[in-house]
Amino acid sequence: MTADLPLGTDAQSVRCRVEGLERLLDGLITVPLVGRKVGLDAVLGLVPGVGDVITGMMGLYLVWEARNLGMPRWQLWRMAGNVGLDALLGVVPLAGDLVDLLYRSNSRNLRIIRKHLDRHHPGSVVIEG
Repeated sequence: MTADLPLGTDAQSVRCRVEGLERLLDGLITVPLVGRKVGLDAVLGLVPGVGDVITGMMGLYLVWEARNLGMPRWQLWRMAGNVGLDALLGVVPLAGDLVDLLYRSNSRNLRIIRKHLDRHHPGSVVIEG
């Protein structure tokens, strides 16, 4: 895995960064027996208190990038709500760890950002081959 993320403010650079962060937070490795992908959100969520704060702040970075794209305020609030709910439920011992596996706020937020980018910046679509 390389860390060649573009630093530009154009839509394609932003798409690349938010997709990379979402992959890091929600889909870094596959759990062998379950076949479900997990990322730093679930792993750091096992560290009481501090893990959910760290991943919550990383999730808010997606909201900040969305703000820089000029997304509507209601979508930003929806995305912030996704991160907040994930962080709030994540502090509950054991149940919060299960929530991190099932409720993927960063994946939800990436879908919102992709929908906006596809509609308003169609040139940023990356076709994987």
